[in-house]
Amino acid sequence: MFNQVLRALTTLSLLIPLGVFSQPTTDASYVQLGPRPFFLVSQMNDSPLKQKLQSCSNGPFKKSNFSIGHRGAALMFPEHTLESYEAAARMGAGVIECDVTFTKDKQLVCRHAQNDLHTSTNILLTPLASKCTQAFKPYNAETKTPASAECRTSDITLAEFKSLRGKMDGFNPKALTPQEYAAGTPTWRTDLYAGPTSGTLMSHQESIALFQRLGVKMTPELKEASVPMPFEGFSQQDYAQKMLDEYKAAGVNPQDVFAQSFHSADIFYWIKNEPQFAKQAVFLDAAETINDLPSLKTLKEYKAKGVTIVAPPIYALLSLQEGKLGPSAYAKDVKSAGLEIITWSLERSGVMAQDKGGWYYQTVTKGIHHEGAILEALDVLAKDVGIRGIFSDWPATTTFYANCMGLK
Repeated sequence: MFNQVLRALTTLSLLIPLGVFSQPTTDASYVQLGPRPFFLVSQMNDSPLKQKLQSCSNGPFKKSNFSIGHRGAALMFPEHTLESYEAAARMGAGVIECDVTFTKDKQLVCRHAQNDLHTSTNILLTPLASKCTQAFKPYNAETKTPASAECRTSDITLAEFKSLRGKMDGFNPKALTPQEYAAGTPTWRTDLYAGPTSGTLMSHQESIALFQRLGVKMTPELKEASVPMPFEGFSQQDYAQKMLDEYKAAGVNPQDVFAQSFHSADIFYWIKNEPQFAKQAVFLDAAETINDLPSLKTLKEYKAKGVTIVAPPIYALLSLQEGKLGPSAYAKDVKSAGLEIITWSLERSGVMAQDKGGWYYQTVTKGIHHEGAILEALDVLAKDVGIRGIFSDWPATTTFYANCMGLK
């Protein structure tokens, strides 16, 4: 018996250093991609690119800063939740996003918009629904008026916010009850990871601590307030400063932070007041169509004022050239102006063969024929446009590509 116990203990001592009984880590040596990237490769037409990607199927795979977790891993996990962030890190995202807004007590939290709690959390199914800016209104069949509601983070305190659960963003416009309204997840996503014990909401400070533990860089986006600013004495500049102050308080190196905003005033505030963080601040472009994009002259003005990185949507950087995907004239202008590029957002367009990429691929819709077009577009963006990184709702796809092509 003694010899059996001794052998068991010896075996255990050998296994523990290998991590068999330890918690999985999320460092560069522990990346799990799952089947999706390989499914996308299988959907591609035969080409040198497909052959190259197939040759990388066995890895090894490691974390990449080219791969940015857009709201975490929002294709299948409720966005801006603990579970979504952890999933993104496991998929090798080297940078993860917390969209930043504020609560009634002026605390910063991770949400895509200040006024999206009714579509991205369970608030309408809780007593906090009574505090919403606009109560739930059912679908009116007579007037064809969609069901609606509006619940803001500024309607509730941080403690109340933390009592909620994140859900997959969406709503049912024909809902007659709050329960029906909340059940509006697009069919190409899933509610599998949005149960009553998951969907853990996070404050901005909690996201910083989590990202430090996960060993990833951070890209907070200062979201536009839905309330008039200043909000009870809390000005836009206070808001912009508070976001960066929380990184400084946590001892985060400015080189590990890519602060974002769609508003030039925020970017220029950081350039003037937080030059170390401003070195890689990201000026997001909200252009709805190709005609809304800035000119070369404007891009050069950005550069002259201290902007270093711009972030237009994917469609702005692509064009069709003899039926094939290629870089757009705007993409060439950005490079000519001396600016770096981060773009958004991959894996956010549903079924590509069916929806042709939707809004995100509006300039190249006629060139989208199969799911593998995601990787074809990514290849053009990386090689021909020269993007620095890309936001993705499923970072495994971008991590796979980055590893295969030797991108860091």
